[in-house]
This record gives sequence, structure tokens and C-alpha cells, in this order.
Amino acid sequence: MGRLFDGPWPIVIIIIVALLLFAAPKLPAMARSLGQSMRIIKSEVKQMKDDGKPETKDGEGPVEGKIVNHPDRKPQSGNDTDVPPPGRA
Repeated sequence: MGRLFDGPWPIVIIIIVALLLFAAPKLPAMARSLGQSMRIIKSEVKQMKDDGKPETKDGEGPVEGKIVNHPDRKPQSGNDTDVPPPGRA
């Protein structure tokens, strides 16, 4: 008798069987309410993450795929390049 309760699995199986026998008619309603609760929690977490972010307007957000010139940078002449002269190592 002592070997039956040595591990957690026999107890888990007994609890599952008892739930299926005595709570079977209520299981669909419980699953439905669990699903609704999970959807509510997901939406609340998403809303909490979005609350901390300021709303960006057009032109103020991150720039992707656009060439942006720094306002303090001097305009380049035709012979300015990013490549060093050939004499430099």
C-alpha cells in the first residue's frame, strides 16, 4: 500500500479520474470560462504594454529604409567618399 503513493503520478491519475466521474457535466462550461478568462488576460496584458508607449505621429516614429541626413553634418562635395585614400593602410 505504501508503494502506491511513492510518486506524484498515481495521485494525479486518481484526481483526474475523480474529476471525470463527478464533474463531467460541468467540464464544458469550465473549459469555456477558462478560455474566456485567458482571452481577457491576454487583452489586458497587451493593453498594459501599450499604455507605457507614447503614440507616434507620422514622421516621428522610427525611420526604416530611408536615408536621413544629420542636421549638423556638412554637405558633401562631389569628391568626398567614405573610402580612404590609396596611400593609407
